[in-house]
Amino acid sequence: MKFIPIWLAALALPALVQAQTSPAKTKIKLKNVPAAGIAPHGPVPVPAQTVDYVTTYAERYITQEHLRRDLSVLASDEYEGRETGTKGQKMAAAYISKQFAADSLVAPVTTNNANPYLQTFNLERSAWQTGGTITVGGKAYEWLKDFYAFGRSPFQQATAVQPVFVGYGIEQGSYSDYTGRDVKGKDLIMMLGEPYTAEGKSVLSADGTPTKWAVDFRAKAALAAQKGARSVFFVDFSPKADFGKLVARLTPRIMQPTIAAADQAGGRAPSFFVSPTLGLKLLGTSDATIRSYETATAAARQPVASKVKPPKFSISAPQERSAVSTENVLGFLPGTDKKEEILVVSAHYDHLGIIGGQVYNGADDDGSGTVGMLSIAQTFTKAAHAGHGPRRSILFLANTGEEKGLLGSEYYTDHPVFPLASTITDLNIDMIGRTDDAHQGKPDYVYVIGSDKLSSQLHAALIAANQQHGNLDLDYRFNDPNDPNRFYYRSDHYNFAKKGIPVAFFFNGVHPDYHEASDEISKIEFDKLEARARLVFYLAWDLANREARPVVDSNKP
Repeated sequence: MKFIPIWLAALALPALVQAQTSPAKTKIKLKNVPAAGIAPHGPVPVPAQTVDYVTTYAERYITQEHLRRDLSVLASDEYEGRETGTKGQKMAAAYISKQFAADSLVAPVTTNNANPYLQTFNLERSAWQTGGTITVGGKAYEWLKDFYAFGRSPFQQATAVQPVFVGYGIEQGSYSDYTGRDVKGKDLIMMLGEPYTAEGKSVLSADGTPTKWAVDFRAKAALAAQKGARSVFFVDFSPKADFGKLVARLTPRIMQPTIAAADQAGGRAPSFFVSPTLGLKLLGTSDATIRSYETATAAARQPVASKVKPPKFSISAPQERSAVSTENVLGFLPGTDKKEEILVVSAHYDHLGIIGGQVYNGADDDGSGTVGMLSIAQTFTKAAHAGHGPRRSILFLANTGEEKGLLGSEYYTDHPVFPLASTITDLNIDMIGRTDDAHQGKPDYVYVIGSDKLSSQLHAALIAANQQHGNLDLDYRFNDPNDPNRFYYRSDHYNFAKKGIPVAFFFNGVHPDYHEASDEISKIEFDKLEARARLVFYLAWDLANREARPVVDSNKP
């Protein structure tokens, strides 16, 4: 993808043109051109014309052909699913850095002499070992039969546990399972889900709809970690729970090695999941007592005192651990008169790798976002070489480790190559190549998350860019802070938002192939991928060229 100068001929502009260099629409003056039907007797003035550069560049370079070319490589079996720390991920990093170099982007990582496009850092790989046990009441319960786990195990050898029952493990408003409890260093047992009335309504929401606590064990594990807990043991007592089938389905992923920062557990307490039978043993109680507790809690709309008295038990859950390195890929386009200010366009290029012998290629997640970012990068560089470079600098950031807990973006925001104080916005692209069930048969759309959380000006700029150029249906349903999916917290933009940097996250929603081996390039809708990538480019062009950076004027949840 070597650069070929396009200059004015490539844009099909008249030869005698005097143009400004940065606005999306630029007035050009034509000299010595006769009006129709009039013989030239010297210069004839004509009205100034307007060239819509941003549309011209988008339509020329953000194309289905270019997107398919890159995705056919990154989402191929040869790249083995691009799991963080593996050969396939490193092959993808090399491919992306070569594209950045071909586009003449600056390699900004001065600490990497081997490849200054790569920001390298170390992680730890952990793999569960067979043979783990939980022993309670003299009986040993078995790994992958009676319990399983996620996270880093604090129980490499048989360890005595003095558990603490904390109900549902929820803290929201006046409802708190932690009131009056010191759980620092303790091992907590909590129920999955949340309290419901007899009519099936959540007691935690005004309208009875489920909250995040109903579906997201990660939120509970994160809260437990904030409280200082050592670990969490989850048990699902719902009547529809089928622990055996769940374990059988999850076993390949459970036994897949995981990656985490070597000095932390991703902000969540290690999470163990036990069968209902084992759960009752760990709590030293009966099913009837649990049902009574659930009913009383729902009626009181508050945690109530329980008769549960968990006995001591021991657990062994060994893991094999090893160091691993991984890389973010950075390409930098210097700006003109406002070059000290940085716009970030990001996407994660890692995926799940090989699970149970199957390659998880992640064509949509997030191959689509990665190739969208590459196409946007190429378009900006073509514009810059033709004399229409952005006023602000742009960092194109391909993140590693997103699937492992947003690790690449976390590392970048903790170790920024460019000052975060000078970073004006992060436009994050994660899954833009498919259609979810809610939009089947409807006009083209894109979910936008977070654009109004920190800056009303960013949100307004997005709406204006879409009205002027994109005309997509901007769907904000996942921007609702009460949405149980919590997508705002689940992609790389969030690490920028935590630092007070305005963000906008572009997303097509989940589909049946999400995190499955069937997420293949054959299912990508390249016309929709093209339209969504162009919208991000239109917004990026505006943000890079406007007079003032978006003001941080809000702090919405």
